[in-house]
This record gives sequence, C-alpha cells and structure tokens, in this order.
Amino acid sequence: MVEEAINKDNNYIIKVENLYKTYGNITAINKISFNVNKGEVFGMLGPNGAGKTTTIEILETLRDYNSGIAHINGLEVNSNQKEIKSKIGIQLQSNSFFDYLTLEETINLYSKIYKTHRTPQEMLSKVELNDKSKAYYKELSGGQKQRFSIAIALINNPIVIFLDEPTTGLDPQARRNLWDLIKDIKKQGITIMLTTHYMEEAQELCDRVAIINNGNIVALDSPNNLIQELLDNGFTSQRIAQKANLEDVFINLTGNELTQR
Repeated sequence: MVEEAINKDNNYIIKVENLYKTYGNITAINKISFNVNKGEVFGMLGPNGAGKTTTIEILETLRDYNSGIAHINGLEVNSNQKEIKSKIGIQLQSNSFFDYLTLEETINLYSKIYKTHRTPQEMLSKVELNDKSKAYYKELSGGQKQRFSIAIALINNPIVIFLDEPTTGLDPQARRNLWDLIKDIKKQGITIMLTTHYMEEAQELCDRVAIINNGNIVALDSPNNLIQELLDNGFTSQRIAQKANLEDVFINLTGNELTQR
C-alpha cells in the first residue's frame, strides 16, 4: 500500500512530493512522494541501485534534483543548504575520523565546526562511551565506532538524524545495543531516517517504511500493516513454522533479496 503523498496536518518534518532525479539518460528517482512525521523512525528500504541513497543524499543537501519538492522543516533543501545542515545530523562513515585524535579531541573539533558548546562528557555519555574520552578512534570496537559516529551526528542538536546502515558489520549483541540507542534518540523527540539491509532491524525500529524499487516507491506503511496486507492477499510463507515478515514483503514487491553491502 502506497500512502497518500503529503500529510495535511503539518505534523511532518520532511516533505517530498513528485521528486525526480536523473543521471544522464538514467532515471534514479521517478517522481516519488512521501512525508516523514515529527519524532518517528522512518525506514527506507530498497535493492542496490533502487534510488534510496540518491533520495537520502538529496535530503542531506549532498545532491540536487531535477524537479519536484524536497523540504525539511519547511525549508526547500537546494536553496537553504546552510540552514538545513545546521538542523540535521548525518552519521559519518569511519573514514571521516582522524585516527590520531582522541574521542575528546574529535568532539571538540566538531563542536567548533558546528559552533556549539557540547562537551565531550555530555556527548559521550549519550552513547555510553564515558570511559573512552582519551581513547583513539582506531582503538574502538565496531560497535563503539558506530556509537561514536552517532554522537557526532547529535552534536549540533539536530531535529532530524540520518542513519545509513548503522549496524552493518556488527555482531548480534552490538547490533541490539545500537537498537537501544536509536530508541533512546527517538524518545528525545528527534526524527530518524534510517536505511538498513536488515529486515528484522526495520521491523524492530521503524514506525513506517518506504520500499523503493527502480526509482519508484512501491509500498509505504508500518511494517505490521505491510505484513498483514501481504497475508490478506493470500501469501503463504514457505518457511516452516514461521509467519510472514518484512523480508517476505520486500521480496514479494521487488523480486530481490536485500543483500548486505
């Protein structure tokens, strides 16, 4: 089920309407529409090359677009890049950090960049890395590195945070620990836009998900509603003693398994 394009009660923080983007003769995004409500975790799922990364990068002000509407907090993203960047948090990849700086020094550096007064102690406590202030980034475990990248994304007190595959490469326990952190961020009223290749993760964390395929949104609803719709349409899971899940919905709509990068 694809939801109506735009929420009319102005409770959205992100508004996308008829968004269209091409690379030469290739259509990356084909006039897609969706909104993200304030304070929700919104997941974007799709096979590689489906258009989800382009969509996210447009909202992060990293790419322009051909036509349509893309707003964050009422601001058009192309013409208000500086202001939007001050209001959003982006989870940086591991190669964005300096191995020769301690976590404390790195936080102080980004605080100066964003012109904030967030202390290392404050930010590290948010992600339960209080005892790592003097540690170097290269000394952290995979889960600790992901937590630290989220701390940096929160440093400017954003209204929206973008998390791109935040648990890729983590062991099951570290993944679940990060899930708890994401839930805590949501409790603070911060809107979260999440991409993931783990269907269980999307089911656990997301209030709603958009499934994108070949540049089109083919479904948009809560994970439970999408699963129920699949069952109502006569789907019978071939997995022994298992019920249908979000992965079944994804495969049914796209014909692809969502492989990890």
